[in-house]
Formats: sequence, structure tokens, C-alpha cells
Amino acid sequence: MPKYWWSFCVTVRFSGKCACSGYLSLCLPFAVPVINKHKPWIETTYHGIVTENDDKVLLDPPLIALDKDAPLRYAESFEVTLTEEGEICGFRIHGQNVPFEAVVLDKSTGEGVIRAKDKLDCELQKEHTFTIQAYDCGEGPDGTNMKKSHKATVHIQVNDINEYSPVFKEKSYKATVIEGKKYDSILKVEAVDADCSFQFSQICNYEIVTPDVPFTIDKDGFIKNTEKLSYGKEHMYKLTVTAYDCGKNRASEDVLVKISVKPTCKPSWQGFNKRIEYEPGTGSLALFPSMHLETCDEPITSIRASIELETNHIGKGCDRDTYSEKSLHKLCGASSGTVELLPAPSSSANWTVGLPTDNGHDSDQVFEFNGTQAIKVPDGMVSTSLKEPFTISVWMRHGPGAHEKETILCNSDKTEMNRHHYSLYVHNCRLILLLRQDPSEAENYKPAEFHWKLNQVCDKEWHHFVLNVEFPTVSLFVDGSAFEPFLVTEDYPLHASKIETQLTIGACWQGGSGRMAQFFRGSLAGLMVRSGKLENKKVIDCLYTCKEGLDVQLPEEVASAVKVEFNPNQSSLTVEGDDIDAFDKVMQHISYLNSRQFPTPGIRHLRISTTVKCFSEESCVTVPDAEGYVMVLQPEEPKISLSGIDHFARSAAEFESQEGVKLFPELRIVSTITREVEADTESEAAEGTVVSEEIMHNLDTCEVTVVGDELDGEHESLEVDMSQLQQHGMEMSSSNLGLVITGVNTMANYEQVLHLIRYKNWHTEALFDRKFKLVCSELNGRYISNDFKVEVNVIHTASPVEHANNAMVQPNFINPIHHASVDLSGHNLVNAHQASVVPSAATIVIVVCVSFLVFMIILGVFRIRAAHQRTMRDQENGKENEMDWDDSALTITVNPMETYEDQHSSEEEEEEEEESEDGEEEDDITSAESESSEDEEGGEPEDQQGASRQQQLEWDDSTLTY
Repeated sequence: MPKYWWSFCVTVRFSGKCACSGYLSLCLPFAVPVINKHKPWIETTYHGIVTENDDKVLLDPPLIALDKDAPLRYAESFEVTLTEEGEICGFRIHGQNVPFEAVVLDKSTGEGVIRAKDKLDCELQKEHTFTIQAYDCGEGPDGTNMKKSHKATVHIQVNDINEYSPVFKEKSYKATVIEGKKYDSILKVEAVDADCSFQFSQICNYEIVTPDVPFTIDKDGFIKNTEKLSYGKEHMYKLTVTAYDCGKNRASEDVLVKISVKPTCKPSWQGFNKRIEYEPGTGSLALFPSMHLETCDEPITSIRASIELETNHIGKGCDRDTYSEKSLHKLCGASSGTVELLPAPSSSANWTVGLPTDNGHDSDQVFEFNGTQAIKVPDGMVSTSLKEPFTISVWMRHGPGAHEKETILCNSDKTEMNRHHYSLYVHNCRLILLLRQDPSEAENYKPAEFHWKLNQVCDKEWHHFVLNVEFPTVSLFVDGSAFEPFLVTEDYPLHASKIETQLTIGACWQGGSGRMAQFFRGSLAGLMVRSGKLENKKVIDCLYTCKEGLDVQLPEEVASAVKVEFNPNQSSLTVEGDDIDAFDKVMQHISYLNSRQFPTPGIRHLRISTTVKCFSEESCVTVPDAEGYVMVLQPEEPKISLSGIDHFARSAAEFESQEGVKLFPELRIVSTITREVEADTESEAAEGTVVSEEIMHNLDTCEVTVVGDELDGEHESLEVDMSQLQQHGMEMSSSNLGLVITGVNTMANYEQVLHLIRYKNWHTEALFDRKFKLVCSELNGRYISNDFKVEVNVIHTASPVEHANNAMVQPNFINPIHHASVDLSGHNLVNAHQASVVPSAATIVIVVCVSFLVFMIILGVFRIRAAHQRTMRDQENGKENEMDWDDSALTITVNPMETYEDQHSSEEEEEEEEESEDGEEEDDITSAESESSEDEEGGEPEDQQGASRQQQLEWDDSTLTY
């Protein structure tokens, strides 16, 4: 049994009569048996606090266990030795999954602590409750002597730390407001914090991060506007909002808030794109595929909308084919006899060269008259007589002018007098046609002036005027619509006179004073006079009809509910109906169409004017006009290429023959466009992928001009088969500069006609070569081909002589011959020989014949070898000029252009003056040497130019005799 050992000490004081006195102490140890009679004691309830990132629990009261078996120290003389029965050996915690443990710090005093086993998470569990019990160290053989205290309840609260940031409940927020209104609250944003404590889990503040926006947000997340919003200023606001918790932690991610501003409900067209791009060649394009009419729920009884396509700035009022007016008349079916008085300047029509123009090649040829300019039409161009009908047509743009007369077209006396035989002029916004009768037997009053008062005369817009004159009746058509004259005045016929007349444009010629008067101020184009016949209404409408306009394909389900009407040139249309849904469907099917292959690029403005009727006129809505524009993109420009044989030689006899020499026998006309395509790979995309495509289109002009001296009509000419021209509806005009073929037709037909152009020359003795240039164009010069130049050489032949005599002649007269005196670069050999002494013709023939006989054997060998090669080469290149050796006759041919190949190659690098100097150095090469050189090279491959020039020399051996 455990014992406490005690020491019992006794102190005795003694004294006596004797001399000594003192104290006597006696200690006697003894053992007392100890029994573990008491249980440890602890408090009944404990409250503790622990922080998430700490394991130590702060308890109130502290954890201390007491045991009465432990003796007390009463005095200094009383010594106690504790035994195990009085010590506290530990604490035991009762409960499931309790994340705490109790540890004894001092067994003797019973002091202990509670601490967390692992890190605590307040967000998972804020409080923990369990029981604890202390036990002492008393133990028996079977441990039954150990005493336990009662169970105490422990409450521990886990203190939070601010480890989480606020997070918004939504990824983004949207709201819509109406303009002009101030809201108390537009929307609320809300963020949450995952911390467990009130302090750290509460959102104490919201903030709009986006600067300078008319919005504010309160601490509860409500957003409102600080000023009235305007839809015109901003359609949508995008705000960035953040949040802060009470621990001043900012939200981990800001949130986006979109606030759309909706305009106040105004009746208008919705879903209308202001810019509409039109790509040429794509047919019709829907203009309003998603458009609808917003009426703000107002009851509507009827709707009327007018859609206008403004094209006045394009060409002459809209996009039309820009061929010459004469070609357009033919395309529209007008018969022959039409004379164009304002043609594009060319070599055959040069009287309009001095007039200024305001056009580019994209549109028509337009001539400007500023009140100081006028032109004279060459005599004989127009012959009109009141005895037969005639037509005058013109495009005119004229604004309000002065009160003087402004002449468009005038035929007056050329000299001595100022009489106007007929004229078309403008005066005070009136169009007036003057027709004075020729002298006749009966001098009676007859109609002389026809007046039309029209707004179209002075509204600064393009209009088409056609006057059909069948005296005494005159009909006027303006933009295809007929107008009757409001005033017709009469006058006597003119007096008889032999004075010639002068036709002028832009003013009237005063023959008496020799000057122009009554100048026109405005723009004119396409002035035509057609004698003998009147233009019919079909042709007039065709001339005025635009190639662009509006179109609509009515859906079957709404065709009966809506009425659609067009103006004549389809530049505007009106839509009427009473069903809004059907009306919207019709508007969505309105399209723009441009049928030109190469339309004029640029802007075409659109305007939609709408009127509605309601049940209540007082509260009926007003729909504002909607405006936009169609952007016609630039079309792919075609590249017209002319190719063929550009250098060949023919004998002089062919030039002098009835057929002449064809200049373009193998001409080829090709037109291509270049466009970009989408690349399949990144490398191709970086380099850019461009492809060239061949296209087909018409031509309207091809001009052949002479390079160098003009044509001498006495001994040379350019001719073409007129029957072929008439068959294809083309016309030809010629001058000493060349010829011009006009008329809208296909490239294939132009090829066919150009193949037939022949050059004739009746005096070729002094002619060595002739050069020509061919240029073709489309759309009145908008697209022009390359310059295709052709050079033809003349091969001269000498008179036949006796072969026996030539064989016996010694070459004694070679030295006097100076080859340098022959100028190969000129067109005439006469001038070249005037500066030197030239031997007789017989001497020249003898010397040349002897030279040929020297090479006769060599040529025979080469002929046998080259015969087969030459035949194959001629067949391959389509040539028929093979050379056959016939011993029956011999004509000696002297070709002064035998080295033209070398000279021609140098022409591409040097001027013609430099080429003549090089030609003198090579002039001593004989025809036989040149021929031999060609035979030696016959087996080698030839390039394209070599293949096209095989017809250099031709042998005529029909008269050779031995």
C-alpha cells in the first residue's frame, strides 16, 4: 500500500542551576499508509476560443484539476512528500470526431491545456462542444485505484480569418432603360463572401471602376443613373463593378454591367442599314431585308411609302451604257442616217477637241459650255430640209440663266447676212425651235417658232430631249414623255439667196459680223440629227432607259394586299397598303439592280418617305424619312490584249495587186480580268493569290493609224470589205492618217473584220517598209487595248537577164558599188542614192549574178538538207512560203531588207536613227549569204517571233532559164 513518510521532530529546552542551558531536538521518522480516497476535481463548464490558423485554445476558466489526496503544506516545520495518488495523470475528451486533445502541463498542480489536432476551418464548423474528464495517478494492481473526475462540458468557438474575397453571383448583368428618364434604381448587383464570420463575410461596399459614366452604385449594390440618358449619344454603356468585404478585401473578379439605352418609342423604319454595298455582276440586291415599320402600337388605317434612288450625279442622270450616241441609236433599233454632232475627239472627228469636258472614262462624254465657247460643224455633215422629216435629240443640263438667248444648235448664213435658217435654243426656261422656210412661190405665213415652257429646261438636272419634226408639226419628248408646245408663232419664208450656211453648236454664227453670238451655258451630250425619218417611241424610251434602278418581286401572299407603282426609269416606286405585316414584306423584297457589265462605281442615295393614316387624326403618328445609300463597288477592269504577227515581208507585186496585203491576218483579241481569290494555305495568303480570267464583252471602236508619213492617196490606201462591215452593223471612216471602225459588236466579229483590212501601194519602187498601229476600245474609250504595231517590208525583184552572159562576166565592177549608200531605215530609197554615184542597172545585175553563181554549189548542198526541215517548219507555223529549187528558170532577187531581223531586234532598244547606222555596217551581206545563213539555222528551235517571221524572202523562179 502506498505510504506517506512523515518525520516527527521534538525540540526540548532545558535549564538549571548549573551553568549550562540549551535546546534538544529529536526527529523520529515514521510511515503512515496512504489511501486514494478522493477523485480529481475540475470545473463543470469551460468556454474556449481558437483561431483558424492556430491550434492553441484559450479557455475560460483555465483547465486545472485538483485532488484532495494531495496533502497541504501547513508550516515550515511540516514537510510533506507527495505520492502518486495525489497527482493528475491526464485528461480524457469524450465525443465523436472531436478535433481537439487535452494535455497535462504539470501533474502535481493538475494544470492542462486543450489544443487542436489539425487546422480548423471556421467555414466548415464555427463551434465545437464536447466533454472532458480528469484522472489521477492512483493505481492498484488492477488499476482500480485510479480516480476520475466528473465530466465537464467544453464549448469552443473557432474564430474566423479574412481568407476569402467577395464573388459576384452573376457573371454579368444586363439592363435596359429608356432615354430621357432618371431612375431610382436600374438594377442590383450582388456579391457574396465565403468567410464564416459576420465581419469578414459581409459586403461593406460596391464601386464602379469605369470612369466618367453617368451612373452611381450604393453599398447595397443598387445602380442608378445620375443624369438623363440619350440614345443618340450612346446606345449602350458598359460598366465594370467591384465589391469589398468588411475586411477590405476586393472582389477576386470584377463584373461587367451592360446598360442599353432604348430610344423613346418613335414611329420610324427599323432594321435599315444606311450603307448597302453592291458588287457588279451579282444581279439584284435586296435593299431592306430586315426592315420593318415601328408604329408604337398606334392603330394604322393605311400606309404609303415612296422609295427614291438618286442617280442624277451618275453620267446623264443614271447609269447607262457609255457607248457613243450613234452606237446607242443603233442598239436601240434606230435606222441609218443618224449623224453625231458631238462625238468623242478622234482623228476622223476632231471638231470637238477644243471643248472642255467634265467626264471620266467611267461615264459618258459630256461637253461643257461656259458662255464663251462654240464649235463649227464641218460642212456636209448634216443636210436637212423641211420637205422631209428629221429628228434632233440631245442630252442637256441647264440651270437658270440670264435673259439672253442661249443657242444649242444653229444653222445660219456663213457670210454677208445674219439669218438663222433653223436653230434650237433656250430662253427664260423655255425650249424654242426656230424653223424658217426656204423661199417658195407662195410667200404665206407659216409656223416658224415652237415654244415649250418646261421646268426640265433649267432645273440643273440631266434630261433627254427629242424633237420629231415633220413640218408643220413638231413633237417634243422629254425623258420619254411627250409635251405639246404652248405657243407657235408664224413668219414669212426667207428671201432667196445663194449664201452658204454654217452649222454651229453652243452659239450662233453671225455671217454679217463674222463672230459668234447667243452663247450657251450648260452641259450637252449626244447631240444627234437624223434626216429622212422620225424616231419612234420605242427607240426614244430605249435611249432614255437606265441600266440601273429599283425592282421588286411581290410575294404571292401579299400581292393583292399591297399596290406598287414605278416611275418610267425605275428610279423611284411607291408602295400602298393597309396591312403593316404585308407592307413590311413588300419593303423587304425591294432590290437594286444594275445590268451593266461594267457599271459606274460610286454612291446612289436612297430616301424613303412615308405617310400614314390613323383612326384618330389628332393622335396619328408621323414617320420620319429614312435615308441611306447604295455603294456600287469598282468593277474588275478588263485588260484588252491585241496580239498576232507584228513583222513580215511581202513582194512588191502583192502590194500592187488588186487584193493588196492583209495587215492583221492572224490578229487575236483577248480580254482578261485579274482578281484575288482566297488562299488555301497561310503561305499563299501571305504572298497573295491572284488569278487571271478571260471574259467576253463588246468593242465599239478599232482604229488603224499609220506610223510615220501619212498615207498618200495617189498611190496607197487602206481598205476593208464593206460588205462584212454592213453585215455586222459597223461603220468605217478613213483619212490620210488611217481608218476607224465603229459600232458595238463582239470581239470575235471585230477580229473577223480586222483580218480583212488590206494595204495597197501602186508605186513600191521607193518603198522598203510601212508601219501601222492598231488600238481597240470599249465603252467610248473607257477601256483601251494595248498598241499593236505591225511592220511590213517590201521585197523588190529585178528584171530577168540572160544567164550565159552573167556567167562570163568577171567581178570587176564590185568595187564601185557602195552598199553604205542604201539607207535601210527609211521608206524611200531615192534620197539615199542621190548622194552617191550609182552604176547602171545592168552593171548591178551582172555583179549580183556573179556573186550568186559563186555560192551556187554550196546552196545546192544546203537546199537538199534543208528542204525537209523547211517544209515541216512551214506546216507547223501555217506558212506557205517554202522555197523550191527549179533549174528551169532563175530570177535574181535583191532584198535590201535581208538583215531586217537584226535591225528589228535593235529597234526595241534603240531609236530608228541609231538603227540606220547599224544597218550600214551589215549592208554588204548578199541575199545569197543571208539565205545560206537561214538554211544553216533551219534545224534549230525557233522562238515565237522567229516562227512569225518566216516570210522574209520569196523566190520567184518562174522565169529562170539556163
